[in-house]
Amino acid sequence: MGRTHDRERLTDGSASMSGHGRPADLRRLTAALALVGGFTVIEVVAGVWSGSLALLADGGHLLVDAVSLAAAILAARLASRPARGSWTFGFQRAEILSAAGNGVTLLVAAALVTVEAIRRLLHPSAVGGRTMVAVAAAGIVLNLAVAWVLLRADRSNLNVEGSLRHVLADLGAFLATLVAGVVVLATGSRQADSVASLLVALLMVDGGRRLLAKSGRVLLEAAPKSVDLATVRAHLLETPHVRDVHDLHVWTVTSDLPALSAHVVVADCCFRENHAPRILDDLQGCLVGHFDVDHSTFQLEAADHAAHEAGLHD
Repeated sequence: MGRTHDRERLTDGSASMSGHGRPADLRRLTAALALVGGFTVIEVVAGVWSGSLALLADGGHLLVDAVSLAAAILAARLASRPARGSWTFGFQRAEILSAAGNGVTLLVAAALVTVEAIRRLLHPSAVGGRTMVAVAAAGIVLNLAVAWVLLRADRSNLNVEGSLRHVLADLGAFLATLVAGVVVLATGSRQADSVASLLVALLMVDGGRRLLAKSGRVLLEAAPKSVDLATVRAHLLETPHVRDVHDLHVWTVTSDLPALSAHVVVADCCFRENHAPRILDDLQGCLVGHFDVDHSTFQLEAADHAAHEAGLHD
């Protein structure tokens, strides 16, 4: 016997605050895309004009950000579509795929910037310090504005988190470029620009690694880090008439949709005396009392049913 029951959420991230939700997050992502897209053109032109690799690296990173934000918006729109046909969960995991894509693009961009920065360290070229400082300062203001927009969104959503990590990496990159520009103006150093580019690459690697780790846990259907399966099992076993719990699984469908399923062995008398509905209520009440579960499914079975099951997981 199985039954599905919708409850509150169990997630690794923070709970949604007032004003959060997919429509509001979609508006914020769109505003961020407009800001980033406009400044990308300015920075690429300034990088070519000044000969600064740091500015070109920032511009390339901003271009990646713009593409990633556009992908995030598309993923959010897909995720809002209702479930139908064979897509029993709809397209909600599109947001996780977008977050993973953001992680990959950060790592690819970091590799390209690193190669070019090393080349310029070995063969430095002149750069325009004033242009670097002016554009970097404007970029810092822009990224603070974009970060403020995205920080108001629901960061438990990996799609939003991925976009924010791109923006924060850009903010650090602009700070490094600003410092490099000041060093160029003060000392005439040609290596400062390349050193700043390497720092930008490190920020990209860190952001990409974190995103891939988080999205990977969802795609591989690992239990959320905040969930101790032994603790969940212990609470379920405390339910009256429950003799054993096996095939216990907890995973995350998407950022805000965790799920739990389990096979629950109950006393034989429960089937004769029609206790099953009460046991289901008690099991779900246990989860609500100790954990925030959005989607749970229990299969109640007699003790001898295990002999008919092949490939038990636990």
